Formats: sequence, structure tokens, C-alpha cells
Amino acid sequence: MTFSMQSVVRQSNPVDVIELVATSREWSFERSCEDEIAVSVRGLWTDYSVSLSWMEDCEALHLACAFDLKIPEHRRVEALRLVSMINEQLVIGHFDIWQDQGAVMFRHALLLTGGLDPTSRQAERILALGLESCERFYQAFQFVVWGDRTAADGLKLSLFETVGQA
Repeated sequence: MTFSMQSVVRQSNPVDVIELVATSREWSFERSCEDEIAVSVRGLWTDYSVSLSWMEDCEALHLACAFDLKIPEHRRVEALRLVSMINEQLVIGHFDIWQDQGAVMFRHALLLTGGLDPTSRQAERILALGLESCERFYQAFQFVVWGDRTAADGLKLSLFETVGQA
């Protein structure tokens, strides 16, 4: 099976829309080049480093959202179990552990084939998706890495919901 590849001329760079969203939210950001932007966002549990890159060859806007949590070698197997358990629950995006750095990262890509440009709403949503996922599971990683908990315990402890009133 072969797929045809057509060359498309874009009117704008998809990263420009991300820059507009970051500006409207008053987030600090840096554009190292035309196709990349790094955004710093303060979360509830920690600060997040969000990187978005336009990947012309596959016409995708790639999001990578990381938080400052280095997984020591002796906890990596359990952290990988946790990543697997979390990824089973996610419909969009996934978590990875970069083995050489021991860093946790949420990743997702928005396909914009055929010359499509992202809307500001899509840009807001891809950013929100990454940040919400990291906020939701940050404590599970903390429990596993620093609390010496199993992946199942870390996930269960971080996702409990309070019922009733105190």
C-alpha cells in the first residue's frame, strides 16, 4: 500500500497560534526557532515545561509536557508499570519515561494534514490536555518514586475522590 504525499504551502506556522494562546494566558515562553516554542506553566503541584514543535514532514504539531521529577534507577521499573497503567486509561496522548534522563513526559500530536491550520480553540485544548494529564497523575508518580509505593497503590492514592461533606 502506498500513500501519496502532496506538497502544501501553508499561510502561517501552527506554532504562531500557540504563541498567541501563551500570550493571552500571560505564560512565559521562548521561541528558539520558527517551528518550536517552549512555554512555562505553574501548576497546582509543580511547574511544567511545555514544548510544542511543528513537524513539517508529518504535518503534526507535537506537544511534550514535562515536570521536574527525575526517577532514580532503583524506581524505574515500578515507574514504567505506573506509566503503563496510566496509559491504559488515556484516550488521547500518552506518558513516556526518557530512559537516559529518567524524566517523565506527557506527549500528544495534533495532525494538520492537507494544509490545515490549528484554531485557537484547538491550541487551547492541546495545551490543556497536556497540563490536565500531568496535574492528574503527578502525585501518582510522587507516591511511586519518593513514597516507595507500588504503581497500583500510587495510582489508587492519587485518584481517590472525596464523597460527602466534612
